[in-house]
Amino acid sequence: MAEYNEKILDIKNLDITFNTIAGPIHAIRGINVDLMKGETVAIVGESGSGKSVTMKAAMGILAQNAVVNSGTIEFTYTGDNGEKETVDILKQSKSWIRKNINGRRISMVFQDPMTSLDPTMNIGKQIMEGMIWHYKTPKKEAYDKAVQLLKEVGIEDAEKRMKNYPHQLSGGMRQRVVIAIALACDPDLLICDEPTTALDVTIQAKILELIKKVQRERGISVIYITHDLGVVAKVADYVNVMYAGKIVETGKINEIYYDPRHPYTWGLLSAMPDLDTDDDRLYTIPGSPPNLIREPAGDAFAMRNRQALVVDDKVDSPMFKITDTHYAATWLLDPRAPKVEMPVELKHRIERMKKEAEDYGSTI
Repeated sequence: MAEYNEKILDIKNLDITFNTIAGPIHAIRGINVDLMKGETVAIVGESGSGKSVTMKAAMGILAQNAVVNSGTIEFTYTGDNGEKETVDILKQSKSWIRKNINGRRISMVFQDPMTSLDPTMNIGKQIMEGMIWHYKTPKKEAYDKAVQLLKEVGIEDAEKRMKNYPHQLSGGMRQRVVIAIALACDPDLLICDEPTTALDVTIQAKILELIKKVQRERGISVIYITHDLGVVAKVADYVNVMYAGKIVETGKINEIYYDPRHPYTWGLLSAMPDLDTDDDRLYTIPGSPPNLIREPAGDAFAMRNRQALVVDDKVDSPMFKITDTHYAATWLLDPRAPKVEMPVELKHRIERMKKEAEDYGSTI
């Protein structure tokens, strides 16, 4: 794992409510995330846990009914004068963010390329658009760079593809085009929101390898938003596990996969398909995520947690320190709590994962 020493994103105590007809939804409840230059961080959790909302806040593209109750999102970048600048995204106007941040310094790859691409505009113009708008790049120069970007993301016959419309491309090619658009203005941070969800396994692997290649060559930071722990294992340095608007466990990739401490993380790892498992059926976490219109008094995961303690129904757990980089929010880590081991089948699965990693000479 590479060493990183320059922080570019620092989210502290982020708290967001959405005003809806049914009532206020407390969707983000005290999130803390930091990201170093060149680092890859994954945010994982079930749908509705708050992953995408957190990153949309970092891009300044929250919905109009969102209310930021507290927190800061500090982003550090090199300004036009060559000096380092740090801004709190939450304190900037939408017009300033659109001009200085969106697409230029922070870019986002969304999970469905068909909703990201304009069906009425050929892909060449869509790649060139950001360069022309942000940097007033001459059209010929923007065209040449767009062709080069298409080649960089692995699209053959790039000049011909410049004239194509989104419906003329396959799903994998459309996702590559979206990545090319995201890279057009040389951003410092690339946010990938479920970038491989709609793709088959073969294309998924190619897209992940492409993003890793681009990251190595450009030295950019990457945040993955996903529910797929298989994807996370291939790409991340650090993992943040989210549940009901909170981060419930955070740590280095090996700590989360080989030494998980939160019962929710146990459930996510157990639910990964595994050909060698002894279970007759694929494991699923019982129950459903809570309705945050009626925010639970204690631990939001308590109702679904077979190892829940009495205190979980009354008081939400603080973050307990396991190592300098590994923390989990579960009362099971309190010195007064009874000793509870992870499920036996998960322990066996982790042993198999370790052996497989050793056989292939990797950390995961």
